[in-house]
Amino acid sequence: MIKKILLYVLCLLPWFITSILPLNYNYYKEIIKPSLAPPPIFYGIAWSIIYILVAFTIYSVIRSYKINEIPSSYKKTLIINYIFNQSFTLVFFGLNNNFLGFASCLGTLLSTLFLFEETETLIGKKKFILIPYILLSIFACILSLSIYLLNI
Repeated sequence: MIKKILLYVLCLLPWFITSILPLNYNYYKEIIKPSLAPPPIFYGIAWSIIYILVAFTIYSVIRSYKINEIPSSYKKTLIINYIFNQSFTLVFFGLNNNFLGFASCLGTLLSTLFLFEETETLIGKKKFILIPYILLSIFACILSLSIYLLNI
């Protein structure tokens, strides 16, 4: 049981790495936002839930296959998705760059769609756990594009 918990924690922790970086999180308060922008607390809650769900799908794949049996296409898609997902915090809050923030959101959305398909081939219906990730990525793209256009 402890091995399973540790494995899940290992799948979960990397998703929170950028949240501990000392970045200018006040930048979000300083920019013009569209009316659809939720309060800042929304992001911490929503993305934490998404990371828990993503970690569960990764955990399920690892529990279902030996590491060397997991297709490289899944591993590559997961890594690309992770890089795009984590890059948003760095470019938006670290560089205060709205355009790169939008590009990161778009990359996250597209790679999440590929991750959804890759996950289906490995663990079938558990892929539906990723639907909230897709929906939040769509919302993030719309919001990020709106912020970019409002702050040109």
